[in-house]
Amino acid sequence: MKYVVVSGGVVSGLGKGVTASSIGAVLMGCGLRVTTIKIDPYLNTDAGTMSPFEHGEVFVLEDGGEADLDLGNYERFLDIKLTRDHNITTGKVYQAVIDKERRGDYLGKTVQVVPHITDEIQDWIERVAVKPVDGKEGPPDVCVIELGGTIGDIESMPFIEALGQFSYLVGIGNFCLVHVSLVPVLNVVGEQKTKPTQHSVRGLRGLGLAPDILACRSTEPLEEHVAAKLSQFCHVPISNIVNLHDVSNIWHIPLLLRDQKAHEAILKVLDLQRIGKVPREPKLAEWTERANKLDKLKTPVKIAMVGKYTSLSDSYLSVQKALLHASVAMERKLVVEWVCSCDLEDSAAKETPEAHQKAWKLLKGAGGVLVPGGFGDRGVQGKILAAKYARENNVPYLGICLGMQVAVIEFARSVMKLSGANSTEFDPATPSPCVIFMPEGSKTQMGATMRLGSRRTYFLGNNCKSSKLYGNASSVDERHRHRYEVNPEIVPELEKAGLSFVGKDESGRRMEIIEIPNHDFFIGAQFHPEFKSRPGKPSPLFLGLVAAASGQLDLLLQRSCGIASLNSTPRCTTNGTVAPPVKKPYTAVKKKPLKSLVNGYYANSNGIQI
Repeated sequence: MKYVVVSGGVVSGLGKGVTASSIGAVLMGCGLRVTTIKIDPYLNTDAGTMSPFEHGEVFVLEDGGEADLDLGNYERFLDIKLTRDHNITTGKVYQAVIDKERRGDYLGKTVQVVPHITDEIQDWIERVAVKPVDGKEGPPDVCVIELGGTIGDIESMPFIEALGQFSYLVGIGNFCLVHVSLVPVLNVVGEQKTKPTQHSVRGLRGLGLAPDILACRSTEPLEEHVAAKLSQFCHVPISNIVNLHDVSNIWHIPLLLRDQKAHEAILKVLDLQRIGKVPREPKLAEWTERANKLDKLKTPVKIAMVGKYTSLSDSYLSVQKALLHASVAMERKLVVEWVCSCDLEDSAAKETPEAHQKAWKLLKGAGGVLVPGGFGDRGVQGKILAAKYARENNVPYLGICLGMQVAVIEFARSVMKLSGANSTEFDPATPSPCVIFMPEGSKTQMGATMRLGSRRTYFLGNNCKSSKLYGNASSVDERHRHRYEVNPEIVPELEKAGLSFVGKDESGRRMEIIEIPNHDFFIGAQFHPEFKSRPGKPSPLFLGLVAAASGQLDLLLQRSCGIASLNSTPRCTTNGTVAPPVKKPYTAVKKKPLKSLVNGYYANSNGIQI
């Protein structure tokens, strides 16, 4: 097994996750099987109980693991399926060591950070690295490990020590360290400064690790004399210094690495340069086509994203990426209109009239409405109003998790005239409980108590839009993360009133997909389809939303009906694992950053909303 470790220095937020993912994509393009591990130095066992404002979205894995959003980057870039064990946290490591101590595994020894914590980290890496994640048998060839945080952080020290020991354990030719650092430009001076990177590398060396490759982040391409200076003072060959400057979209990053021969440097360190006598060269034709296609898109499609975490876009990262995948497939330039759900509420008209007016203007100017998942009652009334607006005005609507639940509540209130209809999450005493706590979890313990991971949804017939979007599949496997679900006791009344429940679980008690048949596109899903969307295989429901918002839904439905195999490659290949039939119901072009361009989608710059 070969290991590539990606660390970061100077500041956080440099893009270590995208760098690690891109390295994996380039190595895959060289014909190698790749897996990934993310190390998060925080004490939490996992990311499940973290606020989106603290750490961005929680990415849900196939086995129900609640992980850091970087694991989503890995899965999207590499088209792999990771497990909860691929996210190592300080909390998990210490918990494992303490459990062993309580069992007496250490035979009375004094348990210490070195060697017990560091040994546990190394054992964890070795155990997880050999797990196949690409659907094939046998261990992968290379494991890319991202070390979270910044060199010098106190909480990272045990992991750095463990990785130093690990590099010695696996030996020369099996361990490559890529250090991502910042080369800033001070406005007063106007030149690229190398001192921050020099200090970062010096700190890294002082901790027992020496970088094999420097990945330098900068706004503009790195100047030759700057690279030469970094080589001299950081003791890294100039051929091993890679510049990751700002580009128009992140799909250019693997191409940047290829064009600068980063693969050759990595493969040389890992002694993997050749297959027999043939040098390994990355095949990235799909990445080149995809990156260039995104740059050339001109016809916009506006989607209003209605949520309460809109001041931090990473809170909905997978949703943004799923929208981007779908818009590229439908040949439209994505424009995300961020709408704070609190600003849509009637109370905002009195308290913050300007924000209220702006929010409604953005909502009414969008071609489609998306209400993503969330927890808690803040902003829920605004989401209900957004669902009502979309339903009454025949505007394409996609509700995910809570977005589906608010659509059901709105329908019960407006169509069935149940004015007190609500979720017991928000009003335990509601006279019309449309959404209730379902018993696959705990009300008291918050961590890992929800309905989590991949579950199967069975379509009730194939005449609904959802089934057609999934290629007329009889069932589909998608990932879940929720505690509350639609009350099965009220479903018959809702169906009589015109709301169709077209997807259910195997018991028929859990409602998975809703549709309004006489609406152009009004779909709600209890699961999270965004977690399985990939650049080359967009999520079917997101494809449907973007297609409906851009006037292409009929064409997409006709085409989707012929998409039964995920291995086929039609113009719009879809994702979301379709279950077997059952009887049960380039050269990367450097471009100047655009004001509103964030990772390939266009935001409206609403400003910060708390």
